[in-house]
Amino acid sequence: MSELHPETRAVHLPQPPIEGSRPITMPIYQTSGFVFDDPEVMADAMGRPDGPFVYGRYTNPTVRSLELAVSGLEGGVAALATGSGMGAINTVLLGLLKPGDHLIAQKALYGGTAAMINELVGRFGIEVSYVPEDDPEALRAAVRPETRLVYLETIANPIAQVADLPGMCAVARELGLVSVVDNTFATPMLCRPLEHGADVVVHSTTKYLSGHTDVVGGIAVFAADELYKKAWHFAIELGASADPFAAWLTLRGIQTLALRMERHCANARLLATRLAEHPAVAAVHWPGLPSHPSYELAAKLLPDFGGVFSFDLVGGRAAGEKFMSSIRLALLAPSLGGVETLVLHPASTSHRALSAEEMARHGIGEGTVRIAVGIEHPEDLWADISQALTE
Repeated sequence: MSELHPETRAVHLPQPPIEGSRPITMPIYQTSGFVFDDPEVMADAMGRPDGPFVYGRYTNPTVRSLELAVSGLEGGVAALATGSGMGAINTVLLGLLKPGDHLIAQKALYGGTAAMINELVGRFGIEVSYVPEDDPEALRAAVRPETRLVYLETIANPIAQVADLPGMCAVARELGLVSVVDNTFATPMLCRPLEHGADVVVHSTTKYLSGHTDVVGGIAVFAADELYKKAWHFAIELGASADPFAAWLTLRGIQTLALRMERHCANARLLATRLAEHPAVAAVHWPGLPSHPSYELAAKLLPDFGGVFSFDLVGGRAAGEKFMSSIRLALLAPSLGGVETLVLHPASTSHRALSAEEMARHGIGEGTVRIAVGIEHPEDLWADISQALTE
């Protein structure tokens, strides 16, 4: 390159080969595309997900590392990383459904998912029926000739209902339906839905998988290669691609996932148990409590019960607003799954797009508060919550 002008040399930078060793951690491949010597190889690569890397919208080595990692944790054959959790959900729903299809979803859903399903109904002519997350016979009764997909959440947001994954997925498989499970709240440390018969697992990697409140991302994991390839072809046209740096941060977070989940669950247990006995609290929604409707199912399905739960305050919306304005250590913020404890008011934030009837179907009241428990010392968290309840 010595004969080139400086302006040209500044563009075409050298790339030293790595021989005889390899990096301990996955590097960030911060490039939009990849160079080929053979045009036929390049053309072939653009038509399949398992060929050479070609373009960042298709995939990237750092992104592929994340896909392999999460697919391995969930027990899938392949995964598709996206730019957000809703990117993963929309890639699956839009990629697998068409106008005139019928979707069956559980009644209690994350607000963003519920809003997207409403869009499917209004914009794309897809019909939807809602059934309880723990009633396989209700699912069977709701099936129509045009039914194509069943959508569930391992632990629902925000009331923490637990889905009967073995029962629901068995009915779906028997009737030839694709079952999709959002496993964000449980993570592969508490549940692996593919082992219970699910076809697709989705995560918001923004949450526990990255774990440090510094990433927005999503991923879909597939039990079968055919379904994965169908979703991949749609995804590259949709353009919901994951960013390499976000993928790298998520990989770093995954390495401590098991340790963090132990602390999240332990802290949630202490707080939920004490809140259930507090006079200012009308009800606590954590599946690890015997009072929760999902307790027996959760005890069979999960080794622990997660780090997110909700509680209803005596006094309704005014009490909820007062509580959230009185916390000092916990943070009033959206999202969950980071090392810090976050609280929010679902009726005015995560589920704000739903009608009063829809919120009631989800079990959300005006005084419901959701708490995503972090990894702080539990007594510090309890001191903060206690003073907010009594201030």
